[in-house]
Amino acid sequence: MNKRSVTIAGHRTSISLEDAFWDELQHLAAARGVSVNALVGEIDAARVREAQDGEDTGGLSSALRLAVLANLKARPR
Repeated sequence: MNKRSVTIAGHRTSISLEDAFWDELQHLAAARGVSVNALVGEIDAARVREAQDGEDTGGLSSALRLAVLANLKARPR
């Protein structure tokens, strides 16, 4: 487990994720041409929108893990 600080909408926060998830977030951010902070911000904004629609979104760490999983599942095999 690795804790890192990121900036989301101008606010610093710490997120704990396993190294494998941090690695995949870095790969995904690079593939999209954005920083990890920007990617985390996008995922967090989507999580907040879903929560406003009444969906149980869980915490940010969970949302990041699910985003990584969705990206891995979408890759061609």
